[in-house]
Formats: sequence, C-alpha cells, structure tokens
Amino acid sequence: MTVRSCIPWPDKRLRTAAAPVSGITEEVRQVWDDLIETMYAMPGVGMGANQIGVMLRVIVVDATEDGTEAIRMANPEILHASVQPREHEEASPNLVGVSAKIKRPRAVTVRYLDEHGATVEKDFVGLWATSVQHQIDHINGKMYFDHLSKTKRDMLIKKARKQR
Repeated sequence: MTVRSCIPWPDKRLRTAAAPVSGITEEVRQVWDDLIETMYAMPGVGMGANQIGVMLRVIVVDATEDGTEAIRMANPEILHASVQPREHEEASPNLVGVSAKIKRPRAVTVRYLDEHGATVEKDFVGLWATSVQHQIDHINGKMYFDHLSKTKRDMLIKKARKQR
C-alpha cells in the first residue's frame, strides 16, 4: 500500500468520467489499497481513483471517527436519494486550501461491486452519504464546487489559485 499524490486542479482527468471496472483484479485491489492509505494520510473520509490519476470507477469511503471501516466500491451508482437535504463543508485534496458548504441528499442507496466481486446494495446516511456522493461525483468527472452557483464557484477557484 502506498500513499499516492493527488493530481492538482485543473488537471483534465478530474473532468473526465472514469472507465467502468469489468472485474475485481489485482490492479483494482492495489488501487483500493492505495486510495485507503492516501485517504487516511490526508486525513479524509473518501477518495475516488481519478483523484490520483487512475481512470477507473473505483472509490473508497470511511466516515468512522477512528478510520477503521473503509468500504471499497467499484462501479458505484446511486439508486435512490432522499429528498431531505444535508449541508456539509466539503473540500478536495485536488484543490487545496478551500472548501464550501454543499447541500446533498441526507441518505442514498448505492449499488456497487465489493472487493469479492459481489453486487451489493447498501444504504448510507449522514456523512457516509455525503462522502459516497462526493466520490461518485469525482469518478463522473465532477467536482464538489460544481454544486455552487457560478459566482461562488469562480470565487472559490480564484481563492485557491491565490493560495498556491
């Protein structure tokens, strides 16, 4: 397992949808391991493979306080989202030094392939749901600040550039 470098915004891989995983291979397992190590080193509660330049639909999330329950997902897709929103301060290691409050559904049901290649449907609530949605956005080529108005998004990116 290796802590990997996060590619910096505005690298075009962050705006490109990642390729589906056809099966759980050693390569996919290695990417999951590296994502977990990198996520814990930040520290963070989730990470998508394209954040480290790997263009596969692979994510990890762990919203526990002690970082002991990382969930590995390949080809995750949201099947259902609650109408009740939850607001949370979000950030990304790909755009360092800035964050924004983002409203997302409070709960989601997600289908994905687990580390054994089995199809799983799981409900996520609260910070788990926020992190899963944030990571799925990443592998779809979308950043958290895309949920902001154009004015707020432009101000956030300008602030991040000044801090570099």
